[in-house]
Amino acid sequence: MKVIVPMAGRGSRLRPHTLTIPKPLVPVGGKPIVHRLVADIARVCAEPIEEIAFVVGEFGEAVEQELLSVAKSLGAKGSIHYQLEALGTAHAVLCASAALDGPVVVAFADTLFKADFKISHEDEGILWVKQIEDPSAFGVVKLDAKGHIVDFVEKPQTFVSDLAMIGIYYFKDGARLRQELQYLIDNNVVKSGEYQLPDALRRLTEAGVAFKPGTVDEWLDCGNKEVTVQTNQRVLEHDAEAGRLQNLTSDILDSVIIQPCYIGPNVRIERSIVGPHVSLGEGSVLSDVNINNAIVGQQTKLTNVNLSGAMIGSNAQFNGRAKDLSLGDYSSVNE
Repeated sequence: MKVIVPMAGRGSRLRPHTLTIPKPLVPVGGKPIVHRLVADIARVCAEPIEEIAFVVGEFGEAVEQELLSVAKSLGAKGSIHYQLEALGTAHAVLCASAALDGPVVVAFADTLFKADFKISHEDEGILWVKQIEDPSAFGVVKLDAKGHIVDFVEKPQTFVSDLAMIGIYYFKDGARLRQELQYLIDNNVVKSGEYQLPDALRRLTEAGVAFKPGTVDEWLDCGNKEVTVQTNQRVLEHDAEAGRLQNLTSDILDSVIIQPCYIGPNVRIERSIVGPHVSLGEGSVLSDVNINNAIVGQQTKLTNVNLSGAMIGSNAQFNGRAKDLSLGDYSSVNE
């Protein structure tokens, strides 16, 4: 099994946090999104992951080495591929054409999921979907009487289905997918100036490939600040239930911690109430703070502040009384 993770997007909706780091490396529950994504995929794969191919932009050597270490932690080979122009989802997957051989999972790195099933060797293709109330803002799938996917509709304005594609796909024959992706490029099949993966999926379906929906129990989005904070909350709850929640600091003075929380190493907390649903990155310092439902990066200092629903980057400082905040890396605010 191989996994392709397209992650070259700019993450504009999550700025200012994505001005300094790629969105898939933004931490939730103390661990970057992409780390959690590949671990989730490994849990639904019935066979070991041989290779994880990351499709990136110009992120730099440090980011690339971190991604390779993610693959290694799962016993897989890591490889780096580049998408230097925003030419669409189909183009992004084809940038990792060397990995499109044999069984492959494609997972776009801005979403997390919880599912209770295994990929079977008998499956030709699986598209992970989630039933939602308002499908008009998503790409959805249409099913036939046998439960197979027969069409893909992007952002339907009239109801055709409530099964939204969450951006994770399984293909038994990666080489066949590569052919269809190349067909889109060679024949300039574009929508809004981009090559779209659903166009390749439709061609595979019309050729007789049977895709079935892989229903997830929960779909956790990381598209903007608000939903990323919500995802952090659910991740902390899941980690606590599974016994995976680690709180590594012992430097807590005259403070109360309301679980679930993630507290990284070398964190100092003084005269504060922390939690529930707070993630604190390594080396952060909190003094006279009341904080809940929030993400705080590494080496950040918070003083005299009341925060709820906040997302604060690394190496930042805040002294004030805001209740809701989105503050990027290396920022300083003193009210």
